[in-house]
Amino acid sequence: MSINPEQFAAANKAAVDSLLSVANTALASAERIASLNLETARSVLEDSVSNAKALMGAKDPQEALSIQASLAQPSVEKAVAYSKSVYEISAETQEQLTKMVEAQFGDFQKNVASMLEKAAKSAPAGSDVAVAAVQSA
Repeated sequence: MSINPEQFAAANKAAVDSLLSVANTALASAERIASLNLETARSVLEDSVSNAKALMGAKDPQEALSIQASLAQPSVEKAVAYSKSVYEISAETQEQLTKMVEAQFGDFQKNVASMLEKAAKSAPAGSDVAVAAVQSA
């Protein structure tokens, strides 16, 4: 059993296509994370300026503590929202990559089964048991 140049070229093309799909998925995910990080950095900067102005407007320490306490909750909520967004992006990326790997594994199994079938047809007489064992594995 030998592989002809067309089969070899097709296998190489499939491998390159798969690699490009994985790379594009990874880059799209990285782009989404980078965009989220930039958005979050801008928001944090704006909030910091706003919070500093609010604290500078306090007339006494009691008012400053009150202002500081009121500013804590929105910050925690934004941190939770950021974490949730990162998780969602990561989960979506993992799902896409898993689908790609599963599809490739299915194709690989079909190719191996096809090769075993071809090998079985050209196997010497009396090798039926060995071929059956390999095919059932």
